[in-house]
Amino acid sequence: MKRRGFLQTASGAAATVIARNAFAASPGQQNAPARLTPPASGLIQVACAISKGTTEIDYIGPEAVFETWSTDPVTKKPTPRFKIFTVGESKDPVDGRIPDFTFDTAPTPHLVVVPAQRGSPALVAWLKRVAPMADLTMSVCIGARHLAAARLLDGKTATTHHGAIAQFEKEYPNVHWIRNVRFVEHDKVATGGRLTAGIDLALHVVERYFDRASALAVAEHLEYDGRRWISD
Repeated sequence: MKRRGFLQTASGAAATVIARNAFAASPGQQNAPARLTPPASGLIQVACAISKGTTEIDYIGPEAVFETWSTDPVTKKPTPRFKIFTVGESKDPVDGRIPDFTFDTAPTPHLVVVPAQRGSPALVAWLKRVAPMADLTMSVCIGARHLAAARLLDGKTATTHHGAIAQFEKEYPNVHWIRNVRFVEHDKVATGGRLTAGIDLALHVVERYFDRASALAVAEHLEYDGRRWISD
């Protein structure tokens, strides 16, 4: 999906009222996750891991959020803040898509997005390597399986597709799986529920990096009416 949506700064009294800097806890956890700090220069690098059987909406939804950005308040020019690329075990086509990088050649990401997919031991090894250096590693739907396999969720609350939770409770008993939430966040790791929950989680990531007004502006441009990403 090569979509570059650039929008004007959010406007309107309602947006001004809602757009505040208060940062509440995410659904499914007691404490608010730490804010994320954009790099001092350059774009926020977002790595989307793909393999056979990748559910496209799981990463194209977040990709649309991250590719949509506002007009720079100083230059008044459309200015992207995120750079999205795909990463795979090799450069061989994956269900018709050729990854931009391999696990060995990919630049160090600020964000890692793991959609539902078949995965591999190489994906798990890569997650173990890059997650400590990334600002945030997030999964969508049953992509949480790969975060759990990499031991990134041990001792933490997490969520996934509601139909997979019972099985995941057996496979990964060190994770406290939460039902009936769109996403669960911690400082360095986050898990989204089924399919479109990745959009909600990505909007909340925009809020963590910037502020509520920025995330609302993105949602408005996408004409996304969901509000379950607004945690307070």
